[in-house]
Amino acid sequence: MAESTQMEIQSATEPMPMPAKPIFKPLKAHEMSDGKVQFRKVSVPPNRYSPLKKAWLDIYTPVYDQMKVDIRMNLKSRKVELKTRADTPDVSNLQKSADFVHAFMLGFDIPDAISLLRMDELYVESFEIKDVKTLKGEHQSRAIGRLSGKGGKTKFAIENSTKTRIVIADTRIHILGAFSNIKVARNSLCSLIMGSPAGKVYSKLRAVSARLAE
Repeated sequence: MAESTQMEIQSATEPMPMPAKPIFKPLKAHEMSDGKVQFRKVSVPPNRYSPLKKAWLDIYTPVYDQMKVDIRMNLKSRKVELKTRADTPDVSNLQKSADFVHAFMLGFDIPDAISLLRMDELYVESFEIKDVKTLKGEHQSRAIGRLSGKGGKTKFAIENSTKTRIVIADTRIHILGAFSNIKVARNSLCSLIMGSPAGKVYSKLRAVSARLAE
């Protein structure tokens, strides 16, 4: 009787072998959404219709071949339509592709906009001159002139020192870059809108870009 109780105690104290850890394959984009196809639509403004026709192959190739996302131009609704495929590797590829097409519609060059497909930390920020200061007539025209500078000199200086890309479309301003860089570029542009001379903005930029490089 004593031996049987000892055996029971021993068997109770012995650890049970753990079952093997299951290995699951990563889910594909269409499996994450229960096999449902996901769509995105990007409107084409009238002024970007001709550039889109010319650059269609440059937009189509990286989206279809690299991101594995279907893309087509709907001529009736004047929208670029994107949808996931069965072999789309990641569900975020659809949103990246939509951001890339949207950046092109805002006026960014394809080599700049394509960086949205390759890097995760980039995004586009837009604002209007009236968001900073209410200007009308010639005052507004002078502010736009200050932003660009002679031959686009001021715009290029801000772009190069902050590692961003800037599009000035009438009174709307679009900035493409990383979060911290966009903040620096936006502050410089706001100073110019408020009336600061370009020289003062340059000296501030030099200080800030030196701090960013550290």
